[in-house]
Amino acid sequence: MSEATFGTRVGYALSDTLLMTKRNLMHYVRVPQLIAFAVIQPIMFTVLFVYVFGGAIQTGVSYVDFLIPGIIIQTVIFGSMQTGINIAEDMQKGVMDRFRSLPIARGTVLAARTLSDLLRHTLAVLIMAGVGYLMGYRFHGLPGDAALALALTLLVGLAFSWIAACIGLFVRDTQTAEIAGFTWIFPVVFASSIFVPVATMPSWLQAFAERSPITLAVDAVRGWSLGRPDFDAALVATLWCAGLIAAFASLAVWRFRRLA
Repeated sequence: MSEATFGTRVGYALSDTLLMTKRNLMHYVRVPQLIAFAVIQPIMFTVLFVYVFGGAIQTGVSYVDFLIPGIIIQTVIFGSMQTGINIAEDMQKGVMDRFRSLPIARGTVLAARTLSDLLRHTLAVLIMAGVGYLMGYRFHGLPGDAALALALTLLVGLAFSWIAACIGLFVRDTQTAEIAGFTWIFPVVFASSIFVPVATMPSWLQAFAERSPITLAVDAVRGWSLGRPDFDAALVATLWCAGLIAAFASLAVWRFRRLA
């Protein structure tokens, strides 16, 4: 394949991805409740833990400063489950069949879905940061630290969106996709450092929590937020996310090509 032909195909793929991303974003514009409900649950968790459990949890720093970075990671992880639900919905309605009949690269449809959800994650993160600020949260790091924290947060959201995409492609039903997604993600999220320090957990749970990509991402974002960067956690979390994206994006494209 010549460089010109390769460049043309890449250009078409990018153009198709952006066009379908616009289509997905228009859905959120028409149904703004999807954005609203994406942040209501994290806000409820924040209020509950800060005002009900916060006084009983010792973290060495203000609990709201400890909690908000974790809640932000939780927001994008829970929000990423919507990727699978949306894909399953498109399959139920026959939209995926129409997409597959188009002369476009097979990965374009899935890339557009995860990209549009990445933009939705960005809005949700900004909303949660604002809510945290109203509750007393303050970012103690440098502007560059804030940019790194946001980048890692969105990378986590992208990784879990690809996991959710696989779930949606395999179950092909919105209700099952929702149940399947949240059934496994809830225990994994709570068995991390989002709400409490890992050191307060039983030893058998600490072994899992310390190695969890969620804990590593939370520790990295929390470190930047507190002005105490933890680059080791950030590096390992980034590698985890890169591996998850490579594995589940490949699996999702493979599954998409073999849909009956």
